[in-house]
Amino acid sequence: MPSANYRTLLRIPGAAAFFFSAVVGRVGLAMTGIGIVWLVHARTGSFGDAGLVTGCFAVADALGGPQLGRLVDLFGQRRVLLWALAVHAGAVGLLFVGGPSTVAGAILAGASLPQLSALSAARWAALLRGTPAETALPRAFTLEALANGLSFLAGPALVSAVGAAGHPRLGSLLAAALVIGGGLALAAQRRTAPPVAGRAERHRAGRGLLRPAFIQLVALNAALGVFFGALQVSVTAYAVGRGTPDLAPLLYAVSNCTNLAGGWAYGARNWKTPPARQRALAAAGLALACLPLTAVAGPIPVAVCLALTGLSVPVLLVLFSVLAETSVDRAVLTQAFTWLGSASAAGSAGAAALAGRAVDTAGPHAGFAVGAAAALAMAALAVPGRSRSAVRIARVRR
Repeated sequence: MPSANYRTLLRIPGAAAFFFSAVVGRVGLAMTGIGIVWLVHARTGSFGDAGLVTGCFAVADALGGPQLGRLVDLFGQRRVLLWALAVHAGAVGLLFVGGPSTVAGAILAGASLPQLSALSAARWAALLRGTPAETALPRAFTLEALANGLSFLAGPALVSAVGAAGHPRLGSLLAAALVIGGGLALAAQRRTAPPVAGRAERHRAGRGLLRPAFIQLVALNAALGVFFGALQVSVTAYAVGRGTPDLAPLLYAVSNCTNLAGGWAYGARNWKTPPARQRALAAAGLALACLPLTAVAGPIPVAVCLALTGLSVPVLLVLFSVLAETSVDRAVLTQAFTWLGSASAAGSAGAAALAGRAVDTAGPHAGFAVGAAAALAMAALAVPGRSRSAVRIARVRR
């Protein structure tokens, strides 16, 4: 049974502890960006200003993520996590002060945001490497994608519900509490933390981050981030513009329910199609689902389109992780995963600001158009044969 496969992974000693610790923190991560949107919009009344501040947060996350990943590869997960969480807590305090401190707090919060997805994925790779269960690594990455789907189901829906109820500060406070609590719980799991590689091994392995296959993955994650950032602003603007702000959490829930269902079904099957070809098909499906959002107006058609986008997202997340794990050396694997996350954050940063201005100028459909353009670019970039990753399926042992 598919559920037995997933349960078998979580019964590996130490796996459930680090996985669920990271899940808790990731719910907070999913709340942070949209929480800033609600917080700033409540103060200024402008989605453009909200998108700009959220963009500053995402840019800082994009720039700081790989540096945190590099520090983790140098010093280990626990030491870096504790420092990052302390700085993040102070940054959230600045967000609540308001005025110029809002931008400073957003930048510092993004730069110190713990890369829990990368840390959890690196633990799976270390835990399964060299064991009979190593062939289950794609299914472990599916669990990670399901965790992301759960996070973006519960997180934005929760913070949007709190914001619509007139408590935008509470949403950001809850986000910070979950990030810090989940991060501390993950830091306490020492047994499953990946070992720190030697300096010479890291230097030699670092060249793998410049391979065309990995650079292509970074570009694809940036495009996916544009999609995420545009939809965060556009869905909220669509609901508020209709005079029904309570609709926003429902739309998020629809999309992320199909995200969970699609990810579960994908991971339950052993696929024979090459990963690069699967990636191209999933990107094309996302693009086709996005295009109608630029024209449909009723809440039911919008919900249907968002639900269809949710089917492709978990598949893409799994495949990005699978292809990254085969493209770089284990000594820089955490840094590689953070580069993927940071590329997504960078795309989200530009999209949040751009979509916010587009919404202020031409309404929510203009914001949806930004996300649709990103999905089309992703579909074009993911065509098999654009890099050597399209034919590199088996893992090369290093």
